[in-house]
Amino acid sequence: MKKISILIIAICFGGMLKAQQLPQITQYMINNYAVNPAVAGMYDYYQVKTTIRNQWVGITDAPRTTVLSIYGRKSKNVGLGGLVFNDQAGPTSRIGGSASYTYSFAMTRAVKMSFALSGGFTQFKITKQGLNVLDDNDYLLLGNDVVRSAPDATFGFNMYGDKWYFGAAIPQLLSANLNLMDDDYARIYNEVSEGSLARHFYVLGAYKHDFNPFWSIEPSVLLKSVEAAPLQADFGVKTSYDDKLWFGMGYRNNGEVAALLGYSIQERFMIGYSYDVLNSDMSGYGSASHEFMIGIRFVAANESEIMK
Repeated sequence: MKKISILIIAICFGGMLKAQQLPQITQYMINNYAVNPAVAGMYDYYQVKTTIRNQWVGITDAPRTTVLSIYGRKSKNVGLGGLVFNDQAGPTSRIGGSASYTYSFAMTRAVKMSFALSGGFTQFKITKQGLNVLDDNDYLLLGNDVVRSAPDATFGFNMYGDKWYFGAAIPQLLSANLNLMDDDYARIYNEVSEGSLARHFYVLGAYKHDFNPFWSIEPSVLLKSVEAAPLQADFGVKTSYDDKLWFGMGYRNNGEVAALLGYSIQERFMIGYSYDVLNSDMSGYGSASHEFMIGIRFVAANESEIMK
């Protein structure tokens, strides 16, 4: 493993190096609130989604991500939501949470628009214990684990109709400075960390086409961008039978392909799974990722509940 100094530079100056700081989710079209909080205005019921992702299985210190979200419409024009997450890659980890407020209004009889703002916090941690470095006397190993917390916010908008939606979100809106460099090192060597949370730009959309009362197909797209980094594009196609069983595939422009499978029970409970394979011809190595999704919809059970 390279020196801890290289690790800290990569984390602290991730925005300067233009590396993506946020985790990726293959089943974004299902847990779409994790991408854009403005989608909460589309649903007239609350729902809970949990996504658990083990990325690049078999590679030491590969990323592991857990996301739990709850969202839905509180009234005709107001939607509420919340999200907690835990993202870990080797000695670095990131946890946090946020709550969102969404306001929706009708643009035409068939098209509606939602605007959302979420606020919360993010905590980053670098665990030094157990690191294998070339120089045991590396001065960047001074002190305890580095733990920093920073406020965070996301702005999003979403335009939607009965069978489609299209919107965008800007996570890490505040671009908060993390100052991940250890306090002892910064004091002794008079150094200052300039690393910050880089603003990302997400574009998310999907369209559902019904072939007959039983079969439907839903293409989707997710574009992710951070300043001076290559655009990442995710394309997905999900086919559903009777709104219960779905399967599909996805493609990411880094050469990664994915297979999706899921099932809905009584329109209330959902389970989903995706299997990603990274193309070794494009990455230099091949590896697979596993992602599990569990969801609960709090929909009205009968007509009398709907009328209430």
